[in-house]
Amino acid sequence: MELSIIIPLLNESESIEELHQWIHASLSNHNYDFEIIYVDDGSTDDSWEVIERLVQQNKNTQGIRFQKNFGKSQALHAGFKLAAGEVCE
Repeated sequence: MELSIIIPLLNESESIEELHQWIHASLSNHNYDFEIIYVDDGSTDDSWEVIERLVQQNKNTQGIRFQKNFGKSQALHAGFKLAAGEVCE
């Protein structure tokens, strides 16, 4: 695995799919071996449902869900622990 992209988010259900498509298309065009890790930091909208759908549709996508908001630092920490890439963004 070359690259792990970690995305902490809170109540971003309306923008997750567009972001995912952009990242996936950009990196796939350059033949990178990558993963995308979404960390839902206690969202109260349907962000987690969107993430679950993306995980089911894309083998290189993972999700972590916090039951309450712990903050960006903790979300990034959880993503880094799960990341398999040589480089984390």
